[in-house]
Amino acid sequence: EDFFLSTERPKPAVSIQPDDQVFSGETVTLRCDIQGGGVSNWQYSWFKAGSSTAVSNEQQYSISPVTASDRGTYTCIGAVSGTSRNSHTSDAATLTVSDLPKPTLTVEPERPVFSGESVALKCEIKDYDGWTYQWYKHDKQSELTAVSQSDYHTVDGDTLTIRGDTVINGDQYLCRGERRDRPTSSEYSSSVTLTVEALPTAELTVEPKWSPVFIGESVTLKCEIKGYAGWTYQWYKHDKQSELTAVSQSEHHTVNGDTLTIRADTVINGEQYWCRGERHDRPTSSEYSSSVTLTVNERPKPAVSIQPDHQVFRGETVTLRCEIKGGGVSNWQYSWFKDGSSTPVSYKQQYSISSVTASDGGTYTCRGAVRGTSRYSHYSEAVTLTVSGKPKPTVRADPRSSVYTGDTVTLTCEVKSTGWEFLWYKDSQPLQPQSPVDKGTKTLSVTVSHAGTAEFRCAARRGAYTTQTSAPAVITVTARPKATVTIHPADPVFIGETVTLTCDIGSGHHWQYYWFKNSKPLSEAQQRNEYTISNVAASHRGVYTCKGRQSTQPRYSETSDAVTLTVSEKPKPELTSSHKGAALIGNPVVLYCELDQSAGWRFYWSKHTQSPENETKPETHSYTISSVSVSDGGQYWCRAGRGTPVYYTHYSDALWINVTGTTRSDSLTVSPSRAQHFSAGSLSLSCEEQSNSTGWRVRRYTHSETVSDCSSGLGSVTGSTCNISSLSTSHTGVYWCESESGESSNPVNITVTSESVLFHQHHFCTNLNVCVTLRCLYRDPKPSNLTAEFYKNGSLLQTQTTGEMTIRTVSKSDEGLYHCKHPERGESPQSWISVRGSDSKTVILAVSVVLSLVLILIIILGLFWCYKKKKGDQQNTNQTPDQSQSPGSTQLQTDSGPEPGDVTYAQIDLKDKKKPKKTQDKLLEDDSAGGSGDLTYAQVKTKKKKSRGKATPSDEVTYSQIAMKSLKQDSKDSGPEPGDVTYAQIDLKEKKKPKKTQNKLRGGKSREEADTVYSELKN
Repeated sequence: EDFFLSTERPKPAVSIQPDDQVFSGETVTLRCDIQGGGVSNWQYSWFKAGSSTAVSNEQQYSISPVTASDRGTYTCIGAVSGTSRNSHTSDAATLTVSDLPKPTLTVEPERPVFSGESVALKCEIKDYDGWTYQWYKHDKQSELTAVSQSDYHTVDGDTLTIRGDTVINGDQYLCRGERRDRPTSSEYSSSVTLTVEALPTAELTVEPKWSPVFIGESVTLKCEIKGYAGWTYQWYKHDKQSELTAVSQSEHHTVNGDTLTIRADTVINGEQYWCRGERHDRPTSSEYSSSVTLTVNERPKPAVSIQPDHQVFRGETVTLRCEIKGGGVSNWQYSWFKDGSSTPVSYKQQYSISSVTASDGGTYTCRGAVRGTSRYSHYSEAVTLTVSGKPKPTVRADPRSSVYTGDTVTLTCEVKSTGWEFLWYKDSQPLQPQSPVDKGTKTLSVTVSHAGTAEFRCAARRGAYTTQTSAPAVITVTARPKATVTIHPADPVFIGETVTLTCDIGSGHHWQYYWFKNSKPLSEAQQRNEYTISNVAASHRGVYTCKGRQSTQPRYSETSDAVTLTVSEKPKPELTSSHKGAALIGNPVVLYCELDQSAGWRFYWSKHTQSPENETKPETHSYTISSVSVSDGGQYWCRAGRGTPVYYTHYSDALWINVTGTTRSDSLTVSPSRAQHFSAGSLSLSCEEQSNSTGWRVRRYTHSETVSDCSSGLGSVTGSTCNISSLSTSHTGVYWCESESGESSNPVNITVTSESVLFHQHHFCTNLNVCVTLRCLYRDPKPSNLTAEFYKNGSLLQTQTTGEMTIRTVSKSDEGLYHCKHPERGESPQSWISVRGSDSKTVILAVSVVLSLVLILIIILGLFWCYKKKKGDQQNTNQTPDQSQSPGSTQLQTDSGPEPGDVTYAQIDLKDKKKPKKTQDKLLEDDSAGGSGDLTYAQVKTKKKKSRGKATPSDEVTYSQIAMKSLKQDSKDSGPEPGDVTYAQIDLKEKKKPKKTQNKLRGGKSREEADTVYSELKN
């Protein structure tokens, strides 16, 4: 401190390199220098304005790279190391940081550039000095390439000149600035795209702008190149040799910049002129203009029109209009002259006279003059205006008498002169026209809708002028009769019924009747008051109306109100029973025939066959059997009818009444009760009320050659019932009930199809005959057309519109392969129907769907055969005495198991137990003979053919014997009834094996017990 008392305290000096104005990204160095004071060990501190905290303690403070945040003022101060002595604070130095500059790229000449011209590009960075410039252009890959001095490009400081033949339309150029003393470059300029255009074409116009010009007028041509400036113009015309010759200033032509004026007496019709532009500062000329052909015509002549008419009435407003067409002139000035006077009465194109008087009558002419010129049109032809007194119209009506409501009356308002708008009045009230066409016309058509007297008047109006009102025309209108349509029977009706539509007009005139359906004439019903449809169809649905015509007044009636005829599909009743399941003898049974559609029905009941001659006609919807007996068992149908002749509904579905004295047992119940089923449908199989055993379950065998039960994924189990909620084709197979002790019920074949049509059959007995009903069943939605074709062995049997066919008495000739076909839904799977019998009176019908019951038995035999084959068991093929073939049976042979193409035959023989002849003759005649609990058994045994010597596996032959035998009963039984149950017992027996092998039978059961399956065959 003592030193600074005798020496001036030093003050630092701040310097900035490279400059105090830098660009973002550069490196800036601030240096603090302290001169004098005799101190060499200074410690430096740098401060930025606004902060008391040092930003650096070095003599040189470097910022790299500098950013906009480094802008500001900086100071430095020195301190002697190890002391508290300080220098003065330096003066503030301002650091300015700017964004990199972006050059401006300009083009000379201004765009567009014409083909062949050179282009000069100029690159400039304003407000900064010391820049040199680099040039770039986009190549074909849109990448930047440098452009330097060459034959095609000349670089001169900030300018790049592109030679004329190198200028290409669409080329893009850019530039960038560089400085030798600084490491940074500027940003790239915006790109400049060269636009090279073809030489412009001059446009030649004519003054005056109208064409043609009048004889004696001069013409001025104007040449112009739009969008470009700095052009001078040269003029050309065709000479007599059709060559272009230059036109210059002369006594006939005056050139003034871009115009050429042709003196009036030099204007010649048909001459052609051209022009072309040239520029002093650019070497190119424009293209020639299109040629202009001079058209010189006669002077136009005006046409005069008078509104509203040449004949007007005192007080009207009259307008005379002078129209000059042609000549191309729009700025005509018009003059009107009256009665040959040379003094104009008006200078307007339209000369209007308000409230015309008789003095305004006379002859008028007009002429036009082009404003600002001496051009005139010719005079118009003279027109005459006549002025009369105020008129009064008259009204005529046609017809004026014998008018009925709905008639059209034509009114005519007559008045002198033309151009009138007519006003109509009815009973002193304004009358609006029915159609826009009638508005303002002298003729008006009026449709009268109310009875009584009406007065019609008219007046005429032109502009604001109105005539007097006419005297009234009085018309008397009589009410017109109206037709009424009725339908019998009442709507709705059904396909096939007889329907009568009646048209009633309710008067004593001699009408001819006209019918309409859906507003279109119904030709087959014309001129009759009743239209009867004897066999109504869906095509008859629609809206019906009628009306009448006659030769005297009123000539036609009003059209009736519309009535709708609804035609529904032929109804089908639903037949239900008060009793579910088999009915016990002596109990009452009530059948109900339910039909919802409309009323007036009578009901008809059939048993065993759908036979109209044997129908019961209680005419009520219920049929009561007060005490049911065996003879009441069988199939029942009902139908309904109404009208005369009677129209019948479809028969209901058959309802089977089973009459029994005991409860059925040992049966597999299938619901729905049929052999074929649609995929995605549901199925319930039940082993209910099985006798002499417990623990019954549903089992099956499928094409996968496996035996499974419901609990193994087939469906859900509830008690002894198996429910399959969604069927698929994999569910096709043989199903039966099996108890824990190994007993089996009847096997049932189930077929599941993914198609849209099923074949279904139901057989029943009538007296001693076996009858079969064949049906086509359809996947929902059911078709409206139920017509189906029925085939046997591939040949067409019948075509039925009801979709079902009945074979009333089955014989041997009916055996075969059946299926049905719908015209839209396609064909059903096939079913084999076999017919066998032991005498002429007892016939058994065995039906299967493609895989018949016989095939079911063979599948089961094949299952066990395959089972034994896989076990590799070896058996003796000699038959034992108790395996001998029964008389009347059919042998079934297999070689190595059933193959897909094999054909299997089976014969079912029915044998009755011995009975007294008298008893046999009373079959189906005595209700007390043979209760509904009668049982018939069939035994099916598998036997091996005897062979000499040792058998080989290929020699094995399996025989199947099916023998139907009756269960022993009291001799007074009268044979099978419709409700009887038939059983088939299948005994599968193997050839003898070593004892060791035989002891391995499943569950320790005997071979005979293990291989026995029962099946139930329902008639």
